[in-house]
Amino acid sequence: MGRWRSGRERSRMGRPMTRIARRIARLFAAAADRPHADDTDTRMMARCIALSREAVDAGEYPFACVIADGEEVVAETTNRAARDRDVTRHAELLAISEAQRKVGIRRLGRCTLYSTVEPCPMCSFPIREANISRVVFAIRSPLMGGHSRWDVLGDSVLSASMPEMFGPAPGITAGLLQREAESVWWRMNPLVWGVIRMRGVFGGRPPMPTADAPLPDSLAGPGPQREP
Repeated sequence: MGRWRSGRERSRMGRPMTRIARRIARLFAAAADRPHADDTDTRMMARCIALSREAVDAGEYPFACVIADGEEVVAETTNRAARDRDVTRHAELLAISEAQRKVGIRRLGRCTLYSTVEPCPMCSFPIREANISRVVFAIRSPLMGGHSRWDVLGDSVLSASMPEMFGPAPGITAGLLQREAESVWWRMNPLVWGVIRMRGVFGGRPPMPTADAPLPDSLAGPGPQREP
């Protein structure tokens, strides 16, 4: 007969299995956040990247967001933190506010949110409250991401515990047109972009392949002289 084990011993025995379970969960999550992107996704992300260039011209960092119901653009915005002198003026928050005014909260459940950079936690909670069905982003944010690090977007406990407030976890497509989005940062300031990458603020796994449709003319052509 096996020896009775104290609670402390049982706790120690359980730790390796807990770590293994967490690793398995991360592997499944990594496989799940790269579903195929279709032609519409590619076009909407191309629009995001074009908007991010406009943001740079306006003195902002290249953050941009589009909310679409299929082919229909419901809202499109860029960061306004510098122009409005308000750190809360993130592109995703502005887009959700605009979309709610235009179509109402109920219709947002059919919509996809596109962003040049993975939404932060501050933006991810309203995404869940607005019941956005999908989130597609180009550049991952391992340090600040609302999916990669603080998994607000994928947390099923939110909707299970408070279904009247939070919608189901949205589908995630990460890395779409990543290199094209990164090139805007590089062209804005190669030194700043280099520091961002070195510190692990943005980046991550290689970009996902684009859809079969040809890249829009606004994004075609030679890239930067060196790798972003």
